[in-house]
Order: sequence, then structure tokens, then C-alpha cells
Amino acid sequence: MQRLRAFFRSGIDASVAPLPRELALAVLRADGPDLFELLAWSNRVRHQFKGDTIRLCGIANAKSGRCAEDCTYCAQASRYHTDAPSYPMRAAEDLVAGARAARDQGACAFGLVTSGARVAGDRELATLAAAVAGVEAVGLMPCGSLGALRRAELQQLQAAGLRRVHHNLETARSFFPRICTTHTYEDRVATVRLAQELGFSTCSGGIFGVGESLPQRVELCYELQDLAPDSIPLNFLDPRPGTPLESADHLTACDCLRIIALFRLAHPRRDILVCGGRERNLRQLQPLLFAAGANGLMVGDLLTTAGRRPSQDRELVHDLGLRLEGVACAGP
Repeated sequence: MQRLRAFFRSGIDASVAPLPRELALAVLRADGPDLFELLAWSNRVRHQFKGDTIRLCGIANAKSGRCAEDCTYCAQASRYHTDAPSYPMRAAEDLVAGARAARDQGACAFGLVTSGARVAGDRELATLAAAVAGVEAVGLMPCGSLGALRRAELQQLQAAGLRRVHHNLETARSFFPRICTTHTYEDRVATVRLAQELGFSTCSGGIFGVGESLPQRVELCYELQDLAPDSIPLNFLDPRPGTPLESADHLTACDCLRIIALFRLAHPRRDILVCGGRERNLRQLQPLLFAAGANGLMVGDLLTTAGRRPSQDRELVHDLGLRLEGVACAGP
């Protein structure tokens, strides 16, 4: 902790260089008074680069279940017996209605998410293009989490108004074969790099609590430093009955705060969003996620689980003296 403290005191108020990798494990091991000192510094870095503005993002599960991939944490994999809903591509009008509701709840971006490795054909792509145009028309930034899109598919969606491509790396390269065998880590990296090449904003992060070690959490953090997405979503495992990880219990609330702090300090200029699993894993410590360095939240219902009421998250932001991006937030 002494070396970490020296780093904080050696010019953090000047330009805030990203946290050196050799100090990352100290962040993930901070405890007791050291943890609260860490949060004070990560909060200062968040404030320096992101001010007191918090982004809220909504999503819609545009196509659910029936996925042939074998990601061990995912309730939508067809090989696992779960209670996740299964349905084909929803109508564009239905998806746009969800975006309109998210806007009214304070969101500034809205993501369309599909299960499966790829978009299945021209008909689905046309539906998504229409939904993207509709999301943009209601005043939100259209985002897509649509699997491993090909160049022509990305270009068609870009022409419709898609601005951000979301594609998580999920975990460390060294641990990835333990959570997925039906595609490779390089497949995921290549999708993000293709989107960047075509001029998209990119969103790429991971999920924690799937059995990875502390060094593997560091490994993912610095892989993303090389990839340089604009936004980094952090998910914490909410074990789904019927999946191979249904009994996993690898995270404490303080673990989650340490992970958020690591990513803020290693990526001071990026958006750091806390997404799935925060209710289960952070519990009563949710207000501290902003001190840890997050400047955004996924709000509303998630893919296969219910989220907190958006009004609760707006109230949380307001009570902390923060404000919502793009929304006149005089009160909750």
C-alpha cells in the first residue's frame, strides 16, 4: 500500500497517469482503512475527468435464448436448463417503445441486445436497422450488442444511425477457455477492432466472479487498456440456476468496489459503467460505486433478470449531489 500511496501523492492532481500495472494487485488487496483511502483517490480521479455527471444507459433484449454458445454464466445458452425467456426478434416498434421509456427515466443511451453468436440473416438485420433509427429519433444514442458482426452488417447499421458497438471481452485471455469454448478470445477482440476501424464508438468490459483470480482481473484490465474502448462496462456475476456457475459465490461487496477502483485508476479518461449484478453483489454499498470511480449505470431491467426501479437510481444520484447526463435533474 505504501507504493500505491506514493503514486497517488506524486502528481495525481496534475495529469493522472494511468495506474502502473505493477500496482494493480495492491488495489485489489486494499482492505480496512486502506480501502477507504483508495476510494477517496478513485473518487478524485472520477471527479477530475468526469465531473459530477452520471450516465444512465438502458437496454432491450431484442432476441432471447436459443444461443448455441456455451458461456458458463449465461442463462440464454440453449444447452443449459434455465428459466430464461426464449423468443425470436422483437418488432422494431416494440424496441423503440422501450427506448422511449428509458429516455423518460433519464437514460442517455439505449442498447439493442441479441442472443447468439451473430445476427441471423437479412430480415433480423433489417429489423435492427429500423429499431436503431427509431432509438435515434427518440433522442438516445443507439448502441448495439449484436454478437460478432461482419463488416457489411456493421456498415448497414451504421447507415441506420448505430453509433456505439458493445462487445465484452468477458474475462482475462488466460481464463477465457474456462468460460467459453465455442468461440475464441481473439474473435471478441477482432469484433471490437473492426468496429473501431469503421469509426464506431466502442464499449467493452467484462464479468467478474466467474472463478477468475486476482491476477486475471488485472490481466483483463490491462488488455482493455490496449484495446482502448470508449466505455468499459463492469458486470458482477448473478448466478443463474441451471448454468454451470449456479453455485458460484466468489465476490464480496468490497471486492466489487476494489474492481471498480482498479478500472477507474487504470482508465482515468474512460467511462466506467456498473451494469449487471450490482444489486446482488454490492447490496447496501451501492452508493459507494461512484466513490470507487464509476460514472455510469445500467438502469431498468437487464437481459433475463429484473433490475432496480429507475426512480431508485435517480434518487441515489440526486441524494449524492450528482447529476444525470442530458437530464435536468433537480430532484429524484
